[in-house]
Amino acid sequence: MAQTPSIPKGTRDYSPDIMVKRNYIFDTIKSVFKLYGYQPLETPAMENLSTLMGKYGEEGDKLLFKILNSGDFLAQVPENELLERNSIRLTNKISEKGLRYDLTVPFARFVVQHQSELTFPFKRYQIQPVWRADRPQKGRYREFYQCDVDVVGSDSLLHEVELIQMVDEVYRRLHINVRLLINNRKILAGIAETIGHPDKLTDITVAIDKMDKIGGDAVNAELREKGIDETAIEKLQPILNLQGSNNEKLERLQGILQNSPTGLKGIEELTTVFNYLEGLSIGTEVKLDLTLARGLSYYTGAIFEVKALDVQIGSITGGGRYDDLTGIFGLKNMSGVGISFGADRIFDVMQQLNLFPEDNKATTQILFVNFGAKEERYCLPLMQQLRAAGINTEIYPEPAKMKKQMGYADKKGIPFVALVGETEMQENKIALKNMATGEQQNITLAQAVEILKK
Repeated sequence: MAQTPSIPKGTRDYSPDIMVKRNYIFDTIKSVFKLYGYQPLETPAMENLSTLMGKYGEEGDKLLFKILNSGDFLAQVPENELLERNSIRLTNKISEKGLRYDLTVPFARFVVQHQSELTFPFKRYQIQPVWRADRPQKGRYREFYQCDVDVVGSDSLLHEVELIQMVDEVYRRLHINVRLLINNRKILAGIAETIGHPDKLTDITVAIDKMDKIGGDAVNAELREKGIDETAIEKLQPILNLQGSNNEKLERLQGILQNSPTGLKGIEELTTVFNYLEGLSIGTEVKLDLTLARGLSYYTGAIFEVKALDVQIGSITGGGRYDDLTGIFGLKNMSGVGISFGADRIFDVMQQLNLFPEDNKATTQILFVNFGAKEERYCLPLMQQLRAAGINTEIYPEPAKMKKQMGYADKKGIPFVALVGETEMQENKIALKNMATGEQQNITLAQAVEILKK
């Protein structure tokens, strides 16, 4: 008996009805990106491991999917190294490429590689899949799409403000209630200095970034494991638990981080962003969250995360500023900032809350019933005219029983059916049936176009 085919865990097939909904998300996000002057870009699914490794921190490197070299990839590996069973060293010998972990690092590689051809500031959006060797669970997949928008070549905080505006506009159009959390890596660096562990910034940020997932006690336990002393942990607690408005938190931080120039710079940057937002109409709540750290090590300034308010799920959007990412590839002083919309999690949220529009024009709008060869020839020019008018049209491919043809239209959710027989051909009309109401009317093609376009 043949084995039933399957797909890898953490991946999904997308049926036509799901793709219609996904494309609705992509088109909505893309339309907002365009409003702010961003242009499309695509990069290869695989990159050289030298491009990817070391850009996401130690935990991120472990989640990279690596691709075996072509041919006999073990031929050049000495036998003693095979016997050592050192997977890390062996991987370096048998794998030179990997699937991209995100879209930001490939974007930075692209900017460096094509810098002489680009106009700066360079603004691009990119909607493509990424892969992470993570443990699959609800809302977390091994293959998923990101919708990224980034600008490089400017350190203006106006870009941070624009990103917040885009988040607000995207989720307003998708009718998702969200909260945008914001912090600054310079503030986190200042906190690490203030508690006496400037050398442990990465360990501290990786731990506190898990606050909402594992809770304060578990975070403190992880800090102890990383060598953070009890005095420093005690100093950290009131900072992470600061209450009040954004401005009140920043005022308190001003005193706490008064001896940290880096921390004060982060406060100044966030204060500037909040001042800009006060003059804008932003429906989304923007909240300063000092536990927000975002584990990716390349962030250097503002960091963002967006949470859906009506569904229990992880962040659905995240990003931040990276002042030296392109410097890793040899291009210094190229500041950038960007944000990524997680299309798969957005889909899950919208599906759960039933937010997708019912009248999506991506599906067939009208089906012509097939009565035979004579009627087929008559209907083909009519369908051509409907398609020229932008109406999605199809004909049943054979003169099957009426019940079967109507069942086809019903199962596909086609809202209208056209019946063209001998009488309709003589009168130069079509019988248009509304599948939802059952109403049927004999009308001209021009009248049908008006109805279908509404």
